[in-house]
Amino acid sequence: MNVSRTPRRRGSAWAAVALVAALGGSAAVLPPSAAASSPAQAQVDAAVLDAVSAGEQSRFFVVLKDQADLSAAKKAKGHGARAKAAFEALRTEAADSQRPLRSFLDRKKVGYESYWIANALLVTTDDKNVVEALAARTDVARLVKERTYRLDAVEAASASASASASGNTVAADAPGAVTPEWGVADVKADQVWDQYGDRGEGIVIANIDSGVQYDHPALVGNYRGNLGNGAFAHDYNWYDPTGQCGTSGTPCDNNGHGTHTMGTMVASGGVGVAPGATWIAAKGCESRSCSDASLLAAGQWILAPTDRNGQNPRPDLAPDIVNNSWGGGDTTFYQDIVEAWNSAGIFEAFAAGNDGDGVTCSTAHAPGTQAPAYGVGAYDSTGKIASFSGFGPSSVDGSAKPNISAPGVDIRSTWPGSTYNTIDGTSMATPHVAGAVALLWSEAPSLIGNIDATRALLDDAAHDVDDTHCGGTADMNNVWGEGKLDVLGAVDAAPHTAAVVTGRVTDKATGTGIGSITVKAAGDAVTRSVTTTADGSYRLTLPAGTYSLTLSGYGYATAGESGYEVSAGGDTTKDFALDVVPRHAVTGTVLDVTGKPLPGATVKVAGTPVPSVTTDATGRFTVPDVAEGSFALTSAPAAPVKCNGSYAQPLTVDGDETATVRLPNRTDAAGTYSCAPVASSWLAGSTKVSLTGDEDATTVTLPFPVRFHDATYTSASVTTNGLVNFLAPRLGDYKNTALPGAAQPDGVVAAFWDDLVLDRKSSVQTATTGSPGARRFAIVWNNAAFVAAPAVRISFEAVFDEASGAVTLQYKGIGSNPLQQGASATTGIENQAGTDGLGHSFDSAVLSDATAIRFTPKGA
Repeated sequence: MNVSRTPRRRGSAWAAVALVAALGGSAAVLPPSAAASSPAQAQVDAAVLDAVSAGEQSRFFVVLKDQADLSAAKKAKGHGARAKAAFEALRTEAADSQRPLRSFLDRKKVGYESYWIANALLVTTDDKNVVEALAARTDVARLVKERTYRLDAVEAASASASASASGNTVAADAPGAVTPEWGVADVKADQVWDQYGDRGEGIVIANIDSGVQYDHPALVGNYRGNLGNGAFAHDYNWYDPTGQCGTSGTPCDNNGHGTHTMGTMVASGGVGVAPGATWIAAKGCESRSCSDASLLAAGQWILAPTDRNGQNPRPDLAPDIVNNSWGGGDTTFYQDIVEAWNSAGIFEAFAAGNDGDGVTCSTAHAPGTQAPAYGVGAYDSTGKIASFSGFGPSSVDGSAKPNISAPGVDIRSTWPGSTYNTIDGTSMATPHVAGAVALLWSEAPSLIGNIDATRALLDDAAHDVDDTHCGGTADMNNVWGEGKLDVLGAVDAAPHTAAVVTGRVTDKATGTGIGSITVKAAGDAVTRSVTTTADGSYRLTLPAGTYSLTLSGYGYATAGESGYEVSAGGDTTKDFALDVVPRHAVTGTVLDVTGKPLPGATVKVAGTPVPSVTTDATGRFTVPDVAEGSFALTSAPAAPVKCNGSYAQPLTVDGDETATVRLPNRTDAAGTYSCAPVASSWLAGSTKVSLTGDEDATTVTLPFPVRFHDATYTSASVTTNGLVNFLAPRLGDYKNTALPGAAQPDGVVAAFWDDLVLDRKSSVQTATTGSPGARRFAIVWNNAAFVAAPAVRISFEAVFDEASGAVTLQYKGIGSNPLQQGASATTGIENQAGTDGLGHSFDSAVLSDATAIRFTPKGA
């Protein structure tokens, strides 16, 4: 459809970023530490030293010297096997080499978060002595200040799409049915569609960006999480380490950039280069900024996708291709991730950056300007290099950059709100290359995972542009790289040793085509799958060999054929007719963790398009009309409060089913602590703590070492606002937040975190009971007043158990006032890095008199 355009913005690319120096004057290139006294000492980012020398807190990465041996991954056969080998090698190396460093940080009571893909720990401290000790360690290579990169503002979408998101799989663009965008036509993707019937089927593309509107009409059809008929499964298909999209696990894009780049890769309607490819996404950018921590977490997820909580990694579900339309500065930090992806056979494309002026050399930015990365420049519809496109040579390592150039000016693509937008940037050029690789690998599957051969085909087919003012030759120079992308030329030159299997899947009784049926071909070293379009059609490109074909989809009996032989160039047709299966009702009761019926809980038969239902006042539910098959029955409380966790168990439907669902105890994301309601056993205070007034804090000595999130403490800070803080006293924390949260304080027990005041009627006391080895220590807030309502009082305590390491929160004297019940309070625990925690409640009136909640460490 035609739309009116908004003013162009080249700033849509993260490659046009400005480094945000959290502590002024920090250099982007890692300098030797000012404190370095020997050549063996680690490099220390100047900003880290500047901060801790001034007594300020700094967040930085401790990068270890030891790196994983990825040679086995490079030799493995098959995409899944290579990803698994790389994942296991990286995770094993990180676990082994980080152990001494983690022990050191635990002894120093310093919070950290571990990353295996770059073998680094993200550390938070204000202690200069700790920084100097880290720099002096023989296992540490460098200390790198955590940086945040800022996305420039992007204009609002230009027009609404005429279609609405339905959640149904839609057919890929038919030959001649659409008019391709100028960039799609310029790289000759539409000619690949027409001449080869290839639209990227069987290939999985990902992006690391600001997110994706998953149900955009032009994107919803080929989202891997689309189960058809309005049902979606986001685990392993979407990841949000930034936490910006909430806890539901539903994809979002709060910027627009990610939806736009994904559209250029795979959108229907002539917008995407490879509209038949399947997509997944990781939100590595918070909104208009992208932190190193989020990008590293996203980079790990690409190699080994996880569920929404970042758990249960599945390297076999790694994408084939990942687009990275971001970059900035001259850091070399991301090189480890690029090399890890490449060892697993994952093709990566990076934007070269938007800091060019059409003349100046060495304006491209990392990671796109690093030697291992495939960097992409941008040109316009007249064939001229974009004025903003970053030039080489690389200022990081001197390598020739960019590698290739693609359309990046006036690029119209998908936009949040089911609309479209036209913008500029090397960010817009890069997904043309990622989509081109999908077309290439779909037509020539023997190339899948062969990064060097794929790059060579793209390079050789590119159209040379002679501009050597920044060095190089007409064939390869630092303005255009190898030249203008030509995917048709690359496909023409590819090894055509495959056969195309096409067919149609129909309902045996009616003869009508069935959409959303997965057709999977499993061979010795190759497994590929595609989903039928709305009319039941499918297309599989397979190397010569013998395969087992399996068809599966909701509402139909699984079917297939074993021993199906494919010969090189021997295109075949294989149709299937499927039987409808009977349908039944699933009924039952949901119980909370105490065994009581739970009203308002959501119940769903996952993996089906049947809508979820909500339990009634007695905890009962009925899910009607569920087709026979193997699924999962899931249930979750109305809100993540109290200790009710989420339930998920296999469910086989072969008749009317009845289930009693008892929600498990909630755990934090890492499974370090679990939460459970227990019988109250109030421990009265006996020793007064010097703590009074509003916004006051003091330190108490613990009678026995308290272990909290793998660190041991002999003292803790106690505040008037109901917090126990193991890292530092924090004043001014009158505004509570949900746990876990990115903002400080970190490393806390929120006994009752609210804006409280201690007056003459109030006190804080401690008490210790029991014999050594079995002692209990309580910090007790007696009769604390609410700043918002001084006449309202509450008493509560945090009790630490020496034997088990458990923390118990207890409350008494709670009446009918919502403030006493927790309407403006936070209760729970959070780790020292602020990245994981177990919130019992947040601004929810869920507490009652004699409530007691115990947080128990794993294994206790």
